[in-house]
Amino acid sequence: MADFGFNEHHQNEVINYMRFARSKRLLRLKTIDSCFQDLKDSRLVEETFTVDEVADMLDGLQVVVRGEVEMELINTAHTNVLLLRQLFSQAEKFYLRLQTDISELENRELLEQVAEFEKTDFKSNSKVNQESSKPKLAPLNEGGVSELLNKEISRLQEENDKLRARLRTLESQAMSALDEKVKAERALKDLQKIQGDQQCALRAQEISNLEDTVAAMQADFEKSLTANATSQKELQESLVLAKHDLLRVQEQLSLAEKELEKKFQQTAAYRNMKEILSKKNDQIKDLRKRLQRYESDE
Repeated sequence: MADFGFNEHHQNEVINYMRFARSKRLLRLKTIDSCFQDLKDSRLVEETFTVDEVADMLDGLQVVVRGEVEMELINTAHTNVLLLRQLFSQAEKFYLRLQTDISELENRELLEQVAEFEKTDFKSNSKVNQESSKPKLAPLNEGGVSELLNKEISRLQEENDKLRARLRTLESQAMSALDEKVKAERALKDLQKIQGDQQCALRAQEISNLEDTVAAMQADFEKSLTANATSQKELQESLVLAKHDLLRVQEQLSLAEKELEKKFQQTAAYRNMKEILSKKNDQIKDLRKRLQRYESDE
């Protein structure tokens, strides 16, 4: 076990704080990963992009990731202030004045010692921490101040356990909301793809029918050309009209395709998908606000 210069009880308190810091760090890393995944799912839907489009996507991702990292750094600083507040409050009850050395916070040797402790001793001491968290019998010779202090510590530990349980619940809800948002976006893309495939198949069938009609008319024209030379001009005009009809039908098909796409965007399924995505975004914003409120209260 790394030697930090304090007793076993304080060593266990350090382990508890490192566990809390690690859980916060893992949660923020999951949030950053979800930002990249959202960009892949929502923007990377084409095979090629222009330089401006790539720059726009990177700028948007930079803003989101910068906000997440900045929020985590601010929360970490505020959490450390709350931790110092607890220590100073306990010291003032016994008329003690604690001092801090800011330069020691950048001591590379001590930082490496803490990192080594987290890698090796942190996991091995998890069972010891569970045993140390159990309430112990107070000695018979302790008086009023120590007894009150022990009761206050027990009460704070109980409140801390409740807050941790609430934090785990909020983390689970946030991850569930993110998963549901990704599933809804994928379902919407699949629905749009199916609709587009149906439109393409219908258009291809109509064009094929028109091509068959034109081919039949050309065959009739060739037969009529050998049978009756006088009707050659009329058949040529019919062929030209048929080609014009083909172009007109193709144009109508294009307009019908646009109209069908417009109607699809007005269907109940499309609006439901949009409404589900909107609700999921609102839930995620609400959960983030609740997480921020909890962190500030803590």
